[in-house]
Amino acid sequence: MTDRRIDGAPGGVDYIAVEESAPFRELKRRQRSFVFPMAVAFLVWYFVYVLLSSFAPGFMAQPVFGAITVGLVFGLGQFVTTFAITMGYVAYANRRLDPGAEHLRVELERAERGES
Repeated sequence: MTDRRIDGAPGGVDYIAVEESAPFRELKRRQRSFVFPMAVAFLVWYFVYVLLSSFAPGFMAQPVFGAITVGLVFGLGQFVTTFAITMGYVAYANRRLDPGAEHLRVELERAERGES
């Protein structure tokens, strides 16, 4: 498959060239600079929770407030962390990713119509 253009569009967009372009690579770099560290941080937090649950049951059973234990607080913290990361990503994407993606979309639509 040597033809990298998509048939059917008047301008015939070279999507592989777009993927290899500096703006697209920068968009991927920005997205990954948020996603990978957050994924690692959350996985570490999750595995610490699981390991503490398995190997430190006494610590996890300590009461914090009434019948609320450290384990329950950490478990509910998993949900809070998930929502916080999601909200952080949405804010980051709105501020740092969406403008670049919008620019690429406009350029691709222009190229599909055969405009310069």
